[in-house]
Amino acid sequence: MVTMIRFPSQLGYEKVAMASAAAIAARMGFPSERIDDIKTAVAEACINAIEHGNDLDTLTPVTVELTENCTGLEINVSDSGRREMPSLLPCPAGELKPRGWGMFLIQKLVDEFDFGTTPQGNKVRMRLNLVHNQQ
Repeated sequence: MVTMIRFPSQLGYEKVAMASAAAIAARMGFPSERIDDIKTAVAEACINAIEHGNDLDTLTPVTVELTENCTGLEINVSDSGRREMPSLLPCPAGELKPRGWGMFLIQKLVDEFDFGTTPQGNKVRMRLNLVHNQQ
């Protein structure tokens, strides 16, 4: 089953995507601690799309696609890519800055993660398996 959510690039709307992902994950049988991971990862990806991808332009939407199957949940967050994503993620070394760690955090919270630029904009793909393999 696929659920699509589109919302304007305005901070606060990430909560709609976060709540939807949590409801789907709960229905699928994810444990509460994994649902917390899902909520955090979705919120981070949406905030990045709103702020960085779409430059807070409320007329430019963010799209969240939630695809559930018998093995897990895949979440794709897309923006219109006014600013391309960096090719490298920050890593926890050297001088720590208060911002720019969202993608690193997402990577640590999900089972599979990739991101890139498409002809339509930027896209973050996250996958969470119902049977979690702890790293």
